[in-house]
Amino acid sequence: MHVLSVEPFGRDELLAALRRTRLRGFDGAQPYADATLELVPDADPEQLVPAQRYVLTSGVAQILELRAALLPHGLDPLSLDGGAWVVFADAPEERVPVIPPIVEQSLEDDGRTVLLVNDGMHRVYAARELGLPIAAVVVRGVPAEYPYYARALPDGWAGVQAFAQLPDGFEKKSYRVPDNYKALFRQFNEVFPGVQQERRKTNPDHLRA
Repeated sequence: MHVLSVEPFGRDELLAALRRTRLRGFDGAQPYADATLELVPDADPEQLVPAQRYVLTSGVAQILELRAALLPHGLDPLSLDGGAWVVFADAPEERVPVIPPIVEQSLEDDGRTVLLVNDGMHRVYAARELGLPIAAVVVRGVPAEYPYYARALPDGWAGVQAFAQLPDGFEKKSYRVPDNYKALFRQFNEVFPGVQQERRKTNPDHLRA
């Protein structure tokens, strides 16, 4: 992984862009428009609760490789005070966003209020494996009608499996609205193109629509 250039941007630009995030459904509602967004520089990964039941070993390795490539440029993907646009030698025409994980305060069905990992699962997992804190954007005060589209895992990180490849039929998350879960999906790619990666579709047939 060879880095050609790094163009950092500050936390104000990061948070202002994320505030414009739209939902895939609900006429493109902006769940963060009136929420509180804060960049926490040293979040404890153990206190951030996953909704996703898996990580890919290749994805974790990629985060570690990215960190090794960016540290000589003065940028640590696990300790960002904003974000950066990065250009790599294998795609010199493309700027790739590197931003902190996004975490939402979420009221769960069992009454718990948790800090739920919304975007950046592999980054949080990598920090946890390294025993390091991680800079994360924490969002509080999201309207109750626009919760994160999946529930927190009841057993936290113990419920996360590491795979080389996702097996067929593996249900990635427990969706709040199974027949229309994508309506609550946060479209971060609209404000930071390329930050959300498309994963192989494995959900059972009733969840693939």
